[in-house]
Amino acid sequence: MAFEAREYSLSCELRAHEDDVRGICICDGFGIATSSRDRTVRYWTPDPEKKHSYVLCKTLVGHSSFVGRLAWIRPCERFPDGGIVSGGMDALVLLWDLRTGVAVETMKGHGLQVTGVVVDDNGDIISTSIDCTIRRWRKGCEVELWEPHKVAIQAIVRLSSGDLVTGSSDSTIKLWKGQKCQHTFVGHTDTVRDLAVIPDLGILSASHDSSVRLWALTGEVLMEMMGHSSLVYCVDAHSSGLVASGSEDCSLKIWKDGACVQSIEHPGCVWDAKFLENGDVVTACSDGVVRIWTLDGDRIANPLELEAYALELSHYKSSRKKVGGLKLSDLPGLEALKIPGMTNGQTKVIREGDNGVAYSWNAKEYKWDKIGEVVDGPGDENNRPILGGIQYDYVFDVDIGDGEPSRKLPYNRGDNPYEVADKWLLKENLPLSYRQQIVEFILQNTGQRDFSLDTSFRDPYTGSNAYIPGETSFSIGTMAKPTYKHIPKKGMLLFETAQFDGILKKITEFNLALSAEMEHNALSLSDPELSRLSAIVNILKDTAHYHSSTFADVDFIILFKVLKSWPVSVIFPVIDILRMLTIHPDGGSRLLKHIEQGNDVFLEILKRTTVDPTHAGNLLTLIRAITNLFKHSFFSQWLHLHCSEILDTLSNCRPSFNKNVHFAYSTLVLNYSVLLIGMKDAKGQGQILSAALEIAEDQSLDVDSKFRALVAIGSLMLEGVVKSIALAFDVQSIAKEAKASKDPKIAEVGTDIENLLAST
Repeated sequence: MAFEAREYSLSCELRAHEDDVRGICICDGFGIATSSRDRTVRYWTPDPEKKHSYVLCKTLVGHSSFVGRLAWIRPCERFPDGGIVSGGMDALVLLWDLRTGVAVETMKGHGLQVTGVVVDDNGDIISTSIDCTIRRWRKGCEVELWEPHKVAIQAIVRLSSGDLVTGSSDSTIKLWKGQKCQHTFVGHTDTVRDLAVIPDLGILSASHDSSVRLWALTGEVLMEMMGHSSLVYCVDAHSSGLVASGSEDCSLKIWKDGACVQSIEHPGCVWDAKFLENGDVVTACSDGVVRIWTLDGDRIANPLELEAYALELSHYKSSRKKVGGLKLSDLPGLEALKIPGMTNGQTKVIREGDNGVAYSWNAKEYKWDKIGEVVDGPGDENNRPILGGIQYDYVFDVDIGDGEPSRKLPYNRGDNPYEVADKWLLKENLPLSYRQQIVEFILQNTGQRDFSLDTSFRDPYTGSNAYIPGETSFSIGTMAKPTYKHIPKKGMLLFETAQFDGILKKITEFNLALSAEMEHNALSLSDPELSRLSAIVNILKDTAHYHSSTFADVDFIILFKVLKSWPVSVIFPVIDILRMLTIHPDGGSRLLKHIEQGNDVFLEILKRTTVDPTHAGNLLTLIRAITNLFKHSFFSQWLHLHCSEILDTLSNCRPSFNKNVHFAYSTLVLNYSVLLIGMKDAKGQGQILSAALEIAEDQSLDVDSKFRALVAIGSLMLEGVVKSIALAFDVQSIAKEAKASKDPKIAEVGTDIENLLAST
């Protein structure tokens, strides 16, 4: 199919998702499937009334976290209307019947987010994950597993030969025949995020290094496409020879023979882009909208729709536009000129329409004099310096001293110099106290000394203004690590208070009820046993003598009897006693001894209390009890050994959690992050990161639960080994949302994570 030399225009918008649209699957000529951060898959079919539009046909609900990659199964005897395979951040692979809208197979096995799904000719489903594995599923069961990369796998495609190609966070691409690697493609300098096949030619790759590459199947680079200014998330090809790519830079780019022939702006980052057979392009945007773009004049949206999109894009760009280093939307209006200046020559930048205009205070005439419009760049594109494949207005040499090589500081006139300084200092691991010095240096050497920025921009640590160097190369002396307000977390959090009288009252009440029932009469406690429970509680109340008080063997016999034999609906007050017993030095050591002898009461309770229907009281007391085990270092090995089992089991119960249970679970996750960072367990850290991100993304949770999850995320990224995995999980969006929170704690830890990301 050949196309005339026209540009793509908006054809239609598909609106229904409630959050970022993350994935697109073209279902031959039957429809389009899309996935989203809103945890749904939506299936769209051609609109019978509008030939170039689509209507929502099915909403598929089943994932517990955001959904990413999708695959299509053509109509067959089993799926008359076709099927969809979806992979999610919840580590599940689901197979959907589009006739019923029901998930007919749930494939569990991956330990972290599923990043790719393809369907083999025999109907097998093949999936990849952040957990570094490829798994093959047949009729819902795992039949094959291998680990092709040592770090996260981000993408997979299947060739017509049946061979597989994978892309990874290790920046490589690998071609597989079965489990044997045929070639390793080396060339990208950052994560390979997406892959696409060009039949009879090779493989396209999209990378976080801002490039798109075309590779021969022998591993030779045939073409490199440079043009995006940020991470490239997706790439696809059409039989016409066109290539489409989407990026964090909020653009869809169309390429022909290696050259960018069109760049289409979006009101958000472009997570995915796919060609329809007719050459139209479907895009998935972070604003929650699916858009279709066309070259065909008959399929272009009507003028009102085009005008509405232009207005939406204009509003989005205005909210992001910067003049003189400041966001246009943040500049004051003309009313600010009614306020007299403080000193002669003081400068203000005022918003006038879509421009920023500088005014200077004239003290003699007591008025503001207009200086002129603030412009954002020198304008000569050909002479702009290049760093890391990106053009900048300026690239300065910064001398660190102490024999260190000089560092490059890039800067564009449209950037906020304070943000540039912050990100650069964190990236270079230099003291943030030099922030003002670098800002003044930038302003001095870019000719921006004629007007002053908002005086509220000060060094947040020292509040000072440093000296202004006179040359474009300067020394900033001794290096120091950046500091953060809430990360990394040190030490463990515990649940150390209890309403002992209420606990005993509840146990007595349940015991009376059991003794009155013929079926459970033999399970009730005798008066001496109840008396001994009271004695246990008295020891636990007397915290002043924890160093010397001890328990008897009979105490554990009674507790274990109740925990193992009483109906599961009434054991929560006894679990609460167990929770407090773990904190006591003698109680904790005796519990460990029982565990080592094969009497693992915690795992038994975990299995008993997490079977449907669950009881909120049981889940709350159990999670708190396991959390309290972190008090003693002698439980570290047990906690480490059973981390996956505990997290997987509890995660499956999350839909039934109430506010208190969620808070306890967040505390458990945070404690695990501290433990596994100390143990340098990369795989375990990945699982904890996944659990923490799932909590942080849940819009229904309370502030305290989210805060602890965000602290866990930041700590794992700062001191653990999962920073690249967090980036793949789109932690940027989570940090941005947290930073905008009205709650100060959430906003602060969101800022911590953003600053940490800036050092990447």
